[in-house]
Amino acid sequence: MEGGRLEKQAGGRSKVMNRVYNFAPGPGVLPVPVLEQLARELPDYHGTGMSILEMSHRGAIFTQIIRETRDLLRELLNVPETHEILLLQGGGHLQFAMVPLNLLGAAAEASYIVNGIWSKKAAAEAGKFCRVNIIGTPSRSQIPHPDSINVPNDAAYLYYCMNETINGLEFNYIPSCPDCVPLVSDVSSDFLSRPIDFKRHALVFAGAQKNFGPAGLTVVIVRKDLLGLAGDTCPTMLNYEVHSQSGSMYNTPPVFCIWAANLVCKWLLNEGGVDVMNERAATRSKLVYGAIDKSDGFYVNTIDPSARSRMNVVFTLREEALTELFVKEAGDHGLVNLKGHRLVGGLRASLYNAMPVEGARVLSEFMADFAVRHG
Repeated sequence: MEGGRLEKQAGGRSKVMNRVYNFAPGPGVLPVPVLEQLARELPDYHGTGMSILEMSHRGAIFTQIIRETRDLLRELLNVPETHEILLLQGGGHLQFAMVPLNLLGAAAEASYIVNGIWSKKAAAEAGKFCRVNIIGTPSRSQIPHPDSINVPNDAAYLYYCMNETINGLEFNYIPSCPDCVPLVSDVSSDFLSRPIDFKRHALVFAGAQKNFGPAGLTVVIVRKDLLGLAGDTCPTMLNYEVHSQSGSMYNTPPVFCIWAANLVCKWLLNEGGVDVMNERAATRSKLVYGAIDKSDGFYVNTIDPSARSRMNVVFTLREEALTELFVKEAGDHGLVNLKGHRLVGGLRASLYNAMPVEGARVLSEFMADFAVRHG
């Protein structure tokens, strides 16, 4: 890719596409082969004469797609049979309510590690249903020390966000809690970019629009023995057990999103799976953090190196007035969606699975050049 143009061989012919390097935090970049297959097959799915969007979600074709998608996820993440895989809607925000509604049972309190904006939002939502025990008082530039995490035995669960997209923080360890306390994690922004230990995690959830597909699909992987804890007042559509018993088709599921996610899973397997994605994530982030660390303070990242996110590199410029110019010049070079979140400002490069390593290399080279010209 050069100057935002991707050259590709397709059927022996050279094909040129106006593809930029898209560093959007979500919806994020998708693999080009997946986008091309979606475009080819959307009007007429496999010779049926109709689109997948027009078929019955209970027909044989889509039933096979949703079943296969769950199987692919189980293979990619090595999900044991002790855990159910649910394909839902509503995004992470809805999970902020569904987690306490489904896991509280008779407990009156849940523990939350709050170290960024998303975990703070999750804790606030849970506060509508139970007492919330906030673990530690970490700053936004670090994750809490493992020894500071003390969870009472009667807590309904311990919740943490594995990767804070806005703050640029990623846990480099799995928080410990008593064996009797389920561990819950929002893994939205690093889903399928690193292994997940399901011996330790009772429930994880992820919005698809980072590493897994388009917006509109949410994956919940929950230990089966936790199904059925929801109280009588839990709305039917928010009950994990209802979705488990119906095969994630209690109502019409997001068929396009699940189809796209199915193709992303196949792309991931073809690329080498989660282990390869983990290696690429380390390579991409090292390139961009390297540009920051070598800039003599022109670029600033305040995150402790041990907790720097591999998915979302946040940084500011020593001279804040240059931020808009940076965004503009980057866009002129085919590097787009680098503006930071509206709550924190600055800049942010999201480096999801479909971002080529070359994209991170081009960004790091642009950053070095920009620093020379404006430092």
